[in-house]
Amino acid sequence: MKKRIAVLGATGSIGESALDIITRDSENFEIVLLTAHSSRIELEKLKTQFPKAVCILSSEEKGKEKLLSAIKNVKADIVLNGISGAAGLEPSLAAINAGSLLALANKETLVMAGNLILNLAKEKNVNIIPVDSEHSAIFHLLKTINKDELSEIILTASGGPFRKLTLKEMEKVTVEDALAHPTWKMGAKITVDSASMANKGLEIIEACVLFNLPPEKIKVVIHPQSIIHSMIRLSNGVFYAQLSKPDMRHPIHDALYWPHTTPSALEPLNFDSLTLEFSKPEIEKFPMLELAWKAAKQGGLYPCAYNAANEVGVKAFLEKRIGFMDIPEITQRVLEEDWSSDISSLEEILEADKKARIIAVNILKA
Repeated sequence: MKKRIAVLGATGSIGESALDIITRDSENFEIVLLTAHSSRIELEKLKTQFPKAVCILSSEEKGKEKLLSAIKNVKADIVLNGISGAAGLEPSLAAINAGSLLALANKETLVMAGNLILNLAKEKNVNIIPVDSEHSAIFHLLKTINKDELSEIILTASGGPFRKLTLKEMEKVTVEDALAHPTWKMGAKITVDSASMANKGLEIIEACVLFNLPPEKIKVVIHPQSIIHSMIRLSNGVFYAQLSKPDMRHPIHDALYWPHTTPSALEPLNFDSLTLEFSKPEIEKFPMLELAWKAAKQGGLYPCAYNAANEVGVKAFLEKRIGFMDIPEITQRVLEEDWSSDISSLEEILEADKKARIIAVNILKA
């Protein structure tokens, strides 16, 4: 029987990669839902390609309600959430409530809602399979060991386009500079996040939640080739790593076929001429990393506020209203507020998200 697949954010980089995997094996998969935020023309093309799928443009009037209703009603076996930013939270909740396996590329779901998501998934007996290449690597590596053998997790980061710049040079970078990622092809927001390393900051928080680890056990190393997707270090000092070409289709393939490991037609890694580099991240140049560790340690609604402030900052930067290094400044100032309340409901999370955005916007206006 074919697996019924819903692809949220179908016109983005994650969605495109997922549809490539799915169309390669149409005997095992059936697309039942495709969504996009505002890419109407691209979504109409997908509707022609997949005529049986429900297609929803979430930016339309009542688009959000239609999206959440469709997730509830299409009875997908797997919901792949490739939506960018905080907008992906409620669709993730809808997928879990519908009883669908959640293939999660939207890291903000766990950053904002944390244990609320995990507790609901446990209640509904739903599996969450990470699609971020780093968390996918850790997820599979941890299956090979006993949890008490784990010493720490090492998330790899490409370092983005600015890893060789000085702090003074980074203060002058342009939007075009930030969007020129040397390794990955991604949407504008996540590409800027990679340049500031806020993306890695979000992944630190996500890893704490997903793998139930304290922030001090989550480390980051710069690895510009993006061949090693992440590592674990055991208590005996030995490292285990996952290696593959930097292609998001690998973790998407693994999530769609989970719990099985199946052959893939994707290009394998060639060791004939392979050089791997590693270095320590420069916190002074990338303060979003330190802010993420701090938010994860403080807990409560601090991670939610971190994400909201960063989203406001990135939007302003892309609109050329602020400089690149203003993004962490805005985020730090928002985090100076009190976000210590425990998370008890979706409404509380959404209210905190709204409040943090208002504070960030007011900082921009000052």
